[in-house]
Amino acid sequence: MAAATAPPSTQWIGNRKPLNRGAALVRAAPRRVAVSVRAGGYSDELVQTAKSVASPGRGILAIDESNATCGKRLASIGLDNTEPNRQAYRQLLLTTPGLGEYISGAILFEETLYQSTVDGERFVDCLRKEKIMPGIKVDKVTDFKAGFTLKGLTPLPGSNNESWCQGLDGLASRCAEYYKQGARFAKWRTVVSIPCGPSALAVKEAAWGLARYAAIAQDNGLVPIVEPEILLDGDHPIERTLEVAEKVWAEVFFYLAENNVLFEGILLKPSMVTPGAEHKEKASPETIAKYTLTMLKRRVPPAVPGIMFLSGGQSEVEATLNLNAMNQAPNPWHVSFSYARALQNTVLKTWQGRPENVEAAQKSLLVRAKANSLAQLGRYDADGESDEAKKGMFVKGYTY
Repeated sequence: MAAATAPPSTQWIGNRKPLNRGAALVRAAPRRVAVSVRAGGYSDELVQTAKSVASPGRGILAIDESNATCGKRLASIGLDNTEPNRQAYRQLLLTTPGLGEYISGAILFEETLYQSTVDGERFVDCLRKEKIMPGIKVDKVTDFKAGFTLKGLTPLPGSNNESWCQGLDGLASRCAEYYKQGARFAKWRTVVSIPCGPSALAVKEAAWGLARYAAIAQDNGLVPIVEPEILLDGDHPIERTLEVAEKVWAEVFFYLAENNVLFEGILLKPSMVTPGAEHKEKASPETIAKYTLTMLKRRVPPAVPGIMFLSGGQSEVEATLNLNAMNQAPNPWHVSFSYARALQNTVLKTWQGRPENVEAAQKSLLVRAKANSLAQLGRYDADGESDEAKKGMFVKGYTY
């Protein structure tokens, strides 16, 4: 399948503004132009959903790992990758009493969206009781009967060994079905690799795909989480990450505007601006906060309600410390978290697949969720954190 065709992108020349190559070269006298921003008939609902997810002291629990990735995590505690085992683990997470105090949204894999507890209560309803908004991963779909993946990241022809994200075909009908099932926001993840360039082609394809997805999701009532993950892989300094992040987000917002996406009805899930995982010098939380907020202030309009960071293989404590450092002063947007491993690592190891450990595992989830809630408010203190929570989780070439 060929990559989606995007219109000419912006070009940055020194400190000049981006040029839209599609604009007319010769203009008549200035006149008023109405800018159309479309989100189907869901505009008000989208804005309310985004505000609910981006509420003070709360963030997102990401449990949208594919079945294959979930299987790897289960294997780490000696469990087989079966639907009952996946269901048991997800039930542990989604039925944690009091979770809604710290978590505003949960991103689910398609299988999970349709699952229920062993007592027959839908997971979606479990979340709603805690005032947690259900979300859905839409960039990868698995045919459970056939046992293969239909969409997701795949090699990008003509690039420097980079990838692009498939899944736009049929997305509108899938989003409509997910909405009926109770989902109210969506996630689409694509990746950018610094060691591979990144090439202009890969950046453009990532930005265009995210923009088309965002427009389609909004048209069907789902708030799109926009996630061009800049991978931690590499030995580059933090300055190089900042350079790439600024380029990527410039392209993303150019195409979001081209596709008439309602900025007040989206959420972002960026990587933090850090050195490459293999760089010889680690950056402090204060440095990471400085570079990350610099990038956001240069690229993200204040109309966007929430910035929900991914952890990207940082340790549980690192991810929390970095978030806390970014919330030491007011920001134009809600700056929070959308963590998977950085919320689940200790939980999984506490559970060990044993029913008698469920309560202890749920308590460990609340500990991590509360820590990140405090970090969102700028009040986190790392004193007393366990050694396990300080262990890094970076995996080179990590896939979902």
